Amino acid sequence: MSRIEESFARLKAEGRAAFMPFLAAGDPDLSTTRRLVAAMAGAGADLVEIGIPFSDPIADGPTIQQANERALAAGTKVRDVLGMVADLRREIEIPMLLMGSYNPVYIYGVEDFCRAAAQAGADGLILPDLPPDEAEELTGPAEAAGLDTVFLVAPTSTDERLRLAGRASRGFVYVVSLTGVTGERDRVAADLAEFLVRARQHIRLPLAVGFGISTPQMAREVGRQAEGVIIGSAIVKRIAAACEAGRDPVPDVEAFVREVAGAIRGNVRPTA
Repeated sequence: MSRIEESFARLKAEGRAAFMPFLAAGDPDLSTTRRLVAAMAGAGADLVEIGIPFSDPIADGPTIQQANERALAAGTKVRDVLGMVADLRREIEIPMLLMGSYNPVYIYGVEDFCRAAAQAGADGLILPDLPPDEAEELTGPAEAAGLDTVFLVAPTSTDERLRLAGRASRGFVYVVSLTGVTGERDRVAADLAEFLVRARQHIRLPLAVGFGISTPQMAREVGRQAEGVIIGSAIVKRIAAACEAGRDPVPDVEAFVREVAGAIRGNVRPTA
């Protein structure tokens, strides 16, 4: 079993959902990103998504787009992100997934990137702009390197698309909770539960829900329905606000992650 599979299996036995925060590597700089990831791991994150900055991410709203811009302006490169992951792997044990656009992976060289990511200690890849039916050039090298590939499904996905994403994914499937881009929302999508029921008819892997989850209360609600809860924009927004105020963002993010993790751990989900 991969580290990701082991995490979801353990959490299922514990009767709770996984909490998976996201942040953009290099925002505001890689040194701070490294401290943020370590702090989130210590505050209760079960897995973490580390965004590789790119100038034109298609699935991200303004908050994460601006984080990408700040990271690129700071000079963040793919090799630097991989070096940071390698450094973190010596300190933390939770799974780390690299998330971003396919373009930087393609430019790096797919096989070279997969080998380098695995050697650095990454556990999986999430590339939202690479559909599963066009991903053979990634899934083969990723599997050979020992990386899990995670594909996305949305309420607009057909049953065939759900089956395809389920077959192509390893570790879990990323469920987009709503139509649109990333960003904070004030409530959980009304049709999420119905969509999860349909998705489970075609996908056997754990389902982790992201897009629009902004508060501990929303995380607790989603954690009652899914195997994983993903929060990105609410964390990135806190990083930006702290930096704009001249504060170290680590304490703010650590406190938020601890609160969300506590809310999710308050759930008792059936283990069967």
